[in-house]
Amino acid sequence: MRRTQQDRSAGTKAALVAAARELFAERGYQAVPADEITRAAGVTRGALYHHYADKQGLFRAVVEQLERELTEEVAAAFGRAPDALTGMTAGLGVFLDACLRKDVQRISLTDAPAVLGWEVWREIEAEHGLGLLTELLESARANGLIVEVPVPALAQLILSAVMEAARMIAAAEDPAQTRADVQQVLAGWLTSLLRT
Repeated sequence: MRRTQQDRSAGTKAALVAAARELFAERGYQAVPADEITRAAGVTRGALYHHYADKQGLFRAVVEQLERELTEEVAAAFGRAPDALTGMTAGLGVFLDACLRKDVQRISLTDAPAVLGWEVWREIEAEHGLGLLTELLESARANGLIVEVPVPALAQLILSAVMEAARMIAAAEDPAQTRADVQQVLAGWLTSLLRT
């Protein structure tokens, strides 16, 4: 069967994102020229500009793909849990574990704020994480697990704290110890929201 133009376009985009993600994770955004990405993807430089306008546009697509995957991993951990509280704890653990991965550290936590700018990076984080977090907190409140507080404000503050914890892990000399420390602090904070 002949591939349609839409199939070819989707294949080209997927090849560019996959090649860029691997290279960005390995060496960082600044150290990877656009020509190297297109060679690794097996496409022309024109294909990069056609689909993403420039290297920064491709980088944003990589960041968004990574954020979607992280959100799916956290949601899956929550979905496997027997209750909302256990789910939030499991989801937090999954996210903090992901922060130990080289691709997450380099792409999402180090390069994304610098390359895309703080505001754009926070918008992407909010788009993928804030909705899920709000849903989890609404569920916990509906089940009487947490105190009555404005959930949208709480979700935004928790997301901010979790993202700061992620950046601490990425910048730490001992990421595993920092991961354990921040989980202890965040878990204590979340526990303080429980109904007694």
